[in-house]
Amino acid sequence: MNENENQIKFDETPANGPGNPGEPKTPEPPKKPETAPVVIPPTNQQVAKSTKTQAERFTDMVVREFSQNAGEVVKLTDFQKRLCTSYFIAVDSSLKKAEVKRIAKSEQYRDSLALTWDNVNMNSLAIDVVACARIGLDPAQNNHVAMIPYKNNATNKYDINFMVEYKGCQLKATKYGLDSETPDDVIIELKYKNDTFKVHKKDKNNPVEDYEFAMVDPFNRGEIEGGFYYYNFFKTPEKNFIKVVDVAWIEKRKPKAASAEFWGGTKDKWEKGKDGKNVKVSGGEQIEGWYDEMCYKTIFRAAYNAITIDSQKIDNDYMKLAQIENSQNLLPEPEPEKKLLDIPLTHAEDVTPKAKKETKVTFED
Repeated sequence: MNENENQIKFDETPANGPGNPGEPKTPEPPKKPETAPVVIPPTNQQVAKSTKTQAERFTDMVVREFSQNAGEVVKLTDFQKRLCTSYFIAVDSSLKKAEVKRIAKSEQYRDSLALTWDNVNMNSLAIDVVACARIGLDPAQNNHVAMIPYKNNATNKYDINFMVEYKGCQLKATKYGLDSETPDDVIIELKYKNDTFKVHKKDKNNPVEDYEFAMVDPFNRGEIEGGFYYYNFFKTPEKNFIKVVDVAWIEKRKPKAASAEFWGGTKDKWEKGKDGKNVKVSGGEQIEGWYDEMCYKTIFRAAYNAITIDSQKIDNDYMKLAQIENSQNLLPEPEPEKKLLDIPLTHAEDVTPKAKKETKVTFED
C-alpha cells in the first residue's frame, strides 16, 4: 500500500470553525427583514391648507385681520365669502394694471413703491371688504363698487379706496331704507330740448303727484336741459313725489376731481419736444366724454340717496359705507356700464392695456 493513501487530505481553508478544523462552525445570525419607512398621513387641516386657492387664503386673511382690528369675531356666509373672492380678483387686477402704468412712466416721475400685495394696507382693506360684502356690494357686478389704489405717504403703503357707484347707492337704499318711505318704483329720466314734459304737482285739487313725459323724436332729442326722478308708491299713491332738476343743478354736483374722459371738456395734451422731453401743448385736447351718462348717474344717485334711512337698521357696516362715500368725492368717478379698470384715470389707478409678468400672490395663514 502506498504510504500516501493513508494520509488525510485537508482543504487549504478549514471546513469547520474559523482557523480550527475541529471546532464547529458558528451559525450566522438571521437577517432582520427590511422595513419600509413609516409614512404619517397628513391631517385634514394640512390637506385643506395645501389645497386652498389664493382667493380662499385672501378670505381667511380678511376674516383674521377684521377680527383683530374690529374687536369682533366675524362669520361670513357662503354668499359673503363668494363676494370676498370677487374683491380679491378686482383688487388683484387693479394692482397689476396700475403697476403696468407705474413701470411705463419715465424714471424721474415713477414712484419707487411697487403696486403689489406686499405694499397694500391690509388692515384697512380687510375692514372695507367685510363691510361691503355684508351689505352685498359685488365688484363683479357693473356699477356696484370699484377699487382704486392710492398711495398713503404717511404709511408708505397703498390704501385701496372703495368707490360706491350708483347701483351701489340703490342697493344701500333698498337694504337700509325706511319701509314706509321706500318707494315701490323709482323712475329716472333725462329731459332733452325736443322732449315734451309736464308736471302735475300735488295740491288740493290733485291728490296724486304725477307727470307727462314723451320723446317726440327719440333719435334727435336735442341738448340736455335737465332731468327728474319720480317716486311711485303703488299702495299709497298720495306719497308719490317728483323732483325736477336742471343742468345747473347737475353741474353743481359734478365731482371735484371730475375728469374730461367722463364729463367731456379740455384735457391736457403732451407731445415730445426736440430735446425728447414731454412738452405741454397749448390749448390741450378736446374730449367728448360721456356727459349724458354722467348726468343720468348724478340724478340716479340723488334719487336713491334721498330715500329716508331707517335708524333701527343702521349697523357698523352702514356706518363704514357712509364713511367711504363721504371720502369718495376726492376720486374720479367710473364711466357708466363699464368697469373702472377698463377706462383711463388720472391718479395711481390710471392704467394701460399692456401685459405684465405675473406676480405670485401669497397670504400667510
